[in-house]
Amino acid sequence: MKNHTIQKLIYELVSKLFVLPIYKFVFKGNLIGRENIPQKDSFIMVSNHGSLLDPPLLGHALGRNISFMAKAELFKIPFLGFVIKACGAYPVKRGIADKNTIKTACEKLSNNNCIGIFIDGTRQKNGRVNKPKKGAALLAFKNQKLLLPVAIVNSNRLIRFKFFIPLFSKIVIKVGKPLLPPKSSSTDDLNSITLNLQENINNLIG
Repeated sequence: MKNHTIQKLIYELVSKLFVLPIYKFVFKGNLIGRENIPQKDSFIMVSNHGSLLDPPLLGHALGRNISFMAKAELFKIPFLGFVIKACGAYPVKRGIADKNTIKTACEKLSNNNCIGIFIDGTRQKNGRVNKPKKGAALLAFKNQKLLLPVAIVNSNRLIRFKFFIPLFSKIVIKVGKPLLPPKSSSTDDLNSITLNLQENINNLIG
């Protein structure tokens, strides 16, 4: 309980002192669909992925402490590693089945912590969902948790340069309606929910 309280305090401090100014004043962040965010039970947030800043920006905007699976290399990057760790992120080794990562995700969900998953597994140059993985759907079935489709618009083109002057894109985060977990862990059911999530997120992006 003590560790959970400390983690929550650190999360709030990092969110307000570091992430808020970046989200609001640098990228003019805006949230659409706040009413779709479950406020009581934990859920699995599923999003597109275009930038290394996606985890802290999404966590701050949604107003819930969301723990992201993040590739292990990110924790070695100065400042970013500190921020994502403070925000509850936990490392995953890409390309292998990491049972410890799955176990950690299930424990967080059972303790009423929300999980964030980038459904493509890695950043996409066009900022859309292109090749979604079934992990989010499987986690939802195992834990019987809602899946929340979320689109972060323009994260794949946060900064552009014109005559060496940085131009910052406006970030818009759109929250769709929650989806029920799959009825079973069959390939058909997992594929159906995964494709539904892809369609929902890409429709939100526009």
